[in-house]
Amino acid sequence: MSGHSKWATIKRKKEKTDAERGKVFTKLIKELTVAARHGGGDPNGNPRLRTAILAAKAANMPATNIDRAIKKGTGELPGVTYEEVNYEGYGPGGVAVLVEVTTDNKNRTVSEIRHIFTRNNGNLGEAGCVGWMFEKRGLINVEKGKADEDKLMEIVLEAGAIDMRSEQGYFEIVTPFNMFEEVRKALDQNKIAYSSAELTMLPQTFVKLEGKEAEQMLKLMEGLEDHEDVLKVYANFDIAEEIMMKMSV
Repeated sequence: MSGHSKWATIKRKKEKTDAERGKVFTKLIKELTVAARHGGGDPNGNPRLRTAILAAKAANMPATNIDRAIKKGTGELPGVTYEEVNYEGYGPGGVAVLVEVTTDNKNRTVSEIRHIFTRNNGNLGEAGCVGWMFEKRGLINVEKGKADEDKLMEIVLEAGAIDMRSEQGYFEIVTPFNMFEEVRKALDQNKIAYSSAELTMLPQTFVKLEGKEAEQMLKLMEGLEDHEDVLKVYANFDIAEEIMMKMSV
Protein backbone atom coordinates (compact mmCIF):
# COMPACT_ATOMS: atom_id res chain seq x y z
CA MET A 1 0.00 0.00 0.00
CA SER A 2 1.36 3.40 -0.93
CA GLY A 3 2.49 5.82 1.74
CA HIS A 4 -0.05 8.50 0.94
CA SER A 5 -2.90 5.96 1.21
CA LYS A 6 -1.74 4.91 4.67
CA TRP A 7 -1.41 8.56 5.63
CA ALA A 8 -4.98 9.20 4.42
CA THR A 9 -6.27 6.29 6.50
CA ILE A 10 -4.47 7.53 9.61
CA LYS A 11 -5.78 11.07 9.07
CA ARG A 12 -9.36 9.84 8.62
CA LYS A 13 -9.21 8.11 12.01
CA LYS A 14 -7.88 11.30 13.57
CA GLU A 15 -10.57 13.47 11.97
CA LYS A 16 -13.31 11.53 13.71
CA THR A 17 -12.24 13.17 16.98
CA ASP A 18 -10.56 16.25 15.51
CA ALA A 19 -11.48 19.67 16.89
CA GLU A 20 -11.22 21.07 13.36
CA ARG A 21 -14.26 19.21 12.08
CA GLY A 22 -15.59 22.52 10.77
CA LYS A 23 -12.72 22.63 8.29
CA VAL A 24 -13.56 19.10 7.15
CA PHE A 25 -17.18 20.17 6.63
CA THR A 26 -16.09 23.18 4.57
CA LYS A 27 -14.16 20.95 2.15
CA LEU A 28 -17.00 18.46 1.89
CA ILE A 29 -19.50 21.23 1.17
CA LYS A 30 -17.29 22.50 -1.67
CA GLU A 31 -17.07 19.02 -3.18
CA LEU A 32 -20.84 18.52 -2.90
CA THR A 33 -21.45 21.87 -4.58
CA VAL A 34 -18.99 21.29 -7.45
CA ALA A 35 -20.16 17.71 -8.00
CA ALA A 36 -23.79 18.85 -8.24
CA ARG A 37 -22.88 21.71 -10.56
CA HIS A 38 -21.08 19.43 -13.02
CA GLY A 39 -23.28 16.33 -12.87
CA GLY A 40 -26.66 17.39 -11.51
CA GLY A 41 -28.31 16.96 -8.12
CA ASP A 42 -29.40 13.33 -8.47
CA PRO A 43 -26.80 11.02 -6.87
CA ASN A 44 -28.20 8.01 -8.76
CA GLY A 45 -27.07 9.55 -12.03
CA ASN A 46 -24.03 11.37 -10.65
CA PRO A 47 -21.38 9.00 -9.20
CA ARG A 48 -19.17 11.86 -8.04
CA LEU A 49 -22.04 13.36 -6.06
CA ARG A 50 -22.91 9.98 -4.59
CA THR A 51 -19.33 9.59 -3.38
CA ALA A 52 -19.38 13.10 -1.91
CA ILE A 53 -22.64 12.40 -0.07
CA LEU A 54 -21.24 9.17 1.41
CA ALA A 55 -18.13 11.06 2.58
CA ALA A 56 -20.29 13.79 4.13
CA LYS A 57 -22.44 11.24 5.96
CA ALA A 58 -19.34 9.42 7.19
CA ALA A 59 -18.19 12.74 8.70
CA ASN A 60 -21.61 13.10 10.41
CA MET A 61 -22.59 16.15 8.40
CA PRO A 62 -26.27 17.06 8.98
CA ALA A 63 -28.60 16.16 6.12
CA THR A 64 -29.75 19.80 5.85
CA ASN A 65 -26.15 20.92 5.17
CA ILE A 66 -25.77 18.27 2.48
CA ASP A 67 -29.05 19.26 0.82
CA ARG A 68 -28.17 22.96 0.92
CA ALA A 69 -24.75 22.39 -0.67
CA ILE A 70 -26.29 20.33 -3.48
CA LYS A 71 -28.92 22.99 -4.17
CA LYS A 72 -26.21 25.66 -4.34
CA GLY A 73 -24.46 23.53 -6.95
CA THR A 74 -27.58 23.07 -9.06
CA GLY A 75 -28.47 26.77 -8.79
CA GLU A 76 -31.60 26.26 -6.70
CA LEU A 77 -29.96 28.35 -3.98
CA PRO A 78 -27.49 31.25 -4.40
CA GLY A 79 -23.86 30.44 -3.67
CA VAL A 80 -20.19 30.99 -4.49
CA THR A 81 -18.83 29.72 -7.81
CA TYR A 82 -15.82 27.50 -7.27
CA GLU A 83 -13.11 26.64 -9.79
CA GLU A 84 -11.25 23.33 -9.79
CA VAL A 85 -7.47 23.52 -10.21
CA ASN A 86 -4.64 20.98 -9.89
CA TYR A 87 -1.18 22.03 -8.70
CA GLU A 88 1.94 19.88 -9.01
CA GLY A 89 5.27 20.05 -7.28
CA TYR A 90 8.04 18.31 -5.37
CA GLY A 91 8.46 17.59 -1.70
CA PRO A 92 11.59 16.73 0.30
CA GLY A 93 13.73 14.05 -1.34
CA GLY A 94 12.12 14.67 -4.74
CA VAL A 95 8.72 13.25 -3.76
CA ALA A 96 6.04 13.94 -6.40
CA VAL A 97 3.06 15.87 -5.02
CA LEU A 98 -0.29 16.42 -6.73
CA VAL A 99 -2.77 18.84 -5.12
CA GLU A 100 -6.47 19.08 -6.02
CA VAL A 101 -7.94 22.49 -5.19
CA THR A 102 -11.42 24.03 -5.22
CA THR A 103 -11.25 27.82 -4.95
CA ASP A 104 -13.11 31.06 -5.59
CA ASN A 105 -9.82 33.00 -5.90
CA LYS A 106 -7.13 31.18 -7.89
CA ASN A 107 -4.49 33.91 -7.51
CA ARG A 108 -4.75 33.91 -3.73
CA THR A 109 -4.74 30.13 -3.51
CA VAL A 110 -1.71 29.49 -5.73
CA SER A 111 0.30 32.02 -3.72
CA GLU A 112 -0.61 30.29 -0.46
CA ILE A 113 0.06 26.80 -1.86
CA ARG A 114 3.48 27.92 -3.11
CA HIS A 115 4.30 29.29 0.34
CA ILE A 116 3.38 25.96 1.99
CA PHE A 117 5.68 24.07 -0.39
CA THR A 118 8.57 26.47 0.18
CA ARG A 119 8.16 26.49 3.96
CA ASN A 120 8.44 22.69 4.05
CA ASN A 121 11.49 22.20 1.82
CA GLY A 122 9.48 21.62 -1.35
CA ASN A 123 8.72 23.61 -4.46
CA LEU A 124 5.68 24.18 -6.65
CA GLY A 125 6.31 23.03 -10.22
CA GLU A 126 4.74 23.56 -13.63
CA ALA A 127 1.57 21.82 -14.81
CA GLY A 128 2.35 18.29 -15.92
CA CYS A 129 5.65 17.95 -14.07
CA VAL A 130 4.51 15.03 -11.87
CA GLY A 131 0.95 14.22 -12.92
CA TRP A 132 2.13 11.52 -15.27
CA MET A 133 3.46 9.54 -12.30
CA PHE A 134 -0.07 8.86 -11.01
CA GLU A 135 -2.95 6.70 -12.22
CA LYS A 136 -6.62 7.38 -11.46
CA ARG A 137 -8.05 4.47 -9.49
CA GLY A 138 -10.93 3.57 -7.20
CA LEU A 139 -9.96 2.72 -3.62
CA ILE A 140 -12.31 0.97 -1.18
CA ASN A 141 -11.47 -0.09 2.38
CA VAL A 142 -13.37 -2.87 4.15
CA GLU A 143 -12.64 -3.50 7.82
CA LYS A 144 -11.55 -7.03 8.66
CA GLY A 145 -14.41 -8.79 10.41
CA LYS A 146 -16.98 -7.23 8.07
CA ALA A 147 -16.43 -9.91 5.42
CA ASP A 148 -14.69 -13.23 4.81
CA GLU A 149 -11.45 -12.58 2.89
CA ASP A 150 -11.93 -15.26 0.24
CA LYS A 151 -15.57 -14.37 -0.36
CA LEU A 152 -14.76 -10.66 -0.50
CA MET A 153 -11.99 -11.24 -3.03
CA GLU A 154 -14.30 -13.33 -5.19
CA ILE A 155 -16.99 -10.62 -5.16
CA VAL A 156 -14.74 -7.67 -5.95
CA LEU A 157 -12.64 -9.39 -8.62
CA GLU A 158 -15.77 -10.60 -10.38
CA ALA A 159 -17.14 -7.03 -10.28
CA GLY A 160 -14.00 -5.63 -11.93
CA ALA A 161 -11.45 -4.87 -9.18
CA ILE A 162 -7.80 -5.29 -10.16
CA ASP A 163 -6.34 -5.96 -6.70
CA MET A 164 -7.22 -6.62 -3.07
CA ARG A 165 -4.56 -6.23 -0.37
CA SER A 166 -4.63 -7.26 3.26
CA GLU A 167 -3.57 -4.37 5.48
CA GLN A 168 -3.51 -4.03 9.25
CA GLY A 169 -7.15 -4.02 10.29
CA TYR A 170 -8.73 -3.80 6.84
CA PHE A 171 -8.73 -4.95 3.22
CA GLU A 172 -7.82 -2.43 0.51
CA ILE A 173 -9.60 -2.92 -2.81
CA VAL A 174 -8.20 -1.24 -5.93
CA THR A 175 -10.37 -0.74 -9.03
CA PRO A 176 -9.94 0.78 -12.47
CA PHE A 177 -11.44 4.28 -12.62
CA ASN A 178 -14.34 3.14 -14.83
CA MET A 179 -15.18 0.10 -12.66
CA PHE A 180 -15.31 1.88 -9.29
CA GLU A 181 -19.12 2.15 -9.25
CA GLU A 182 -19.58 -1.48 -10.30
CA VAL A 183 -17.37 -2.77 -7.48
CA ARG A 184 -19.06 -0.55 -4.93
CA LYS A 185 -22.50 -1.68 -6.11
CA ALA A 186 -21.39 -5.31 -5.75
CA LEU A 187 -20.43 -4.64 -2.12
CA ASP A 188 -23.76 -2.93 -1.48
CA GLN A 189 -25.69 -5.80 -3.08
CA ASN A 190 -23.85 -8.30 -0.89
CA LYS A 191 -24.45 -6.12 2.20
CA ILE A 192 -20.72 -5.67 2.84
CA ALA A 193 -20.04 -2.40 4.66
CA TYR A 194 -16.98 -0.36 3.70
CA SER A 195 -15.27 2.30 5.80
CA SER A 196 -14.27 4.44 2.81
CA ALA A 197 -14.76 4.48 -0.95
CA GLU A 198 -13.17 7.11 -3.16
CA LEU A 199 -11.62 7.90 -6.51
CA THR A 200 -7.94 8.61 -5.98
CA MET A 201 -4.60 9.00 -7.74
CA LEU A 202 -2.18 6.14 -7.06
CA PRO A 203 1.55 6.63 -7.77
CA GLN A 204 3.33 4.18 -10.05
CA THR A 205 6.69 4.55 -8.28
CA PHE A 206 7.70 5.47 -4.73
CA VAL A 207 10.40 7.47 -2.94
CA LYS A 208 11.53 6.06 0.42
CA LEU A 209 12.07 8.71 3.08
CA GLU A 210 13.54 8.54 6.58
CA GLY A 211 14.67 10.95 9.29
CA LYS A 212 14.37 14.67 8.69
CA GLU A 213 13.10 14.33 5.11
CA ALA A 214 10.26 12.06 6.29
CA GLU A 215 9.33 14.58 8.97
CA GLN A 216 9.43 17.49 6.50
CA MET A 217 7.32 15.55 4.00
CA LEU A 218 4.59 14.82 6.52
CA LYS A 219 4.60 18.45 7.63
CA LEU A 220 4.15 19.42 3.98
CA MET A 221 1.22 17.01 3.71
CA GLU A 222 -0.38 18.44 6.84
CA GLY A 223 0.17 22.00 5.69
CA LEU A 224 -1.46 21.34 2.32
CA GLU A 225 -4.33 19.29 3.73
CA ASP A 226 -5.09 21.94 6.36
CA HIS A 227 -5.58 24.61 3.67
CA GLU A 228 -9.30 25.23 3.29
CA ASP A 229 -9.16 25.25 -0.53
CA VAL A 230 -7.32 21.91 -0.82
CA LEU A 231 -9.62 18.98 -1.52
CA LYS A 232 -7.04 16.17 -1.79
CA VAL A 233 -3.27 15.70 -1.80
CA TYR A 234 -1.47 12.77 -3.42
CA ALA A 235 2.22 11.96 -3.05
CA ASN A 236 4.53 9.05 -3.85
CA PHE A 237 6.42 8.88 -0.55
CA ASP A 238 7.18 5.63 1.26
CA ILE A 239 7.49 6.32 4.99
CA ALA A 240 7.34 3.78 7.84
CA GLU A 241 3.86 3.63 9.36
CA GLU A 242 5.13 4.17 12.91
CA ILE A 243 6.61 7.53 11.82
CA MET A 244 3.30 8.56 10.26
CA MET A 245 1.37 7.53 13.36
CA LYS A 246 3.69 9.60 15.54
CA MET A 247 3.31 12.64 13.27
CA SER A 248 -0.49 12.43 13.24
CA VAL A 249 -0.83 12.63 17.04
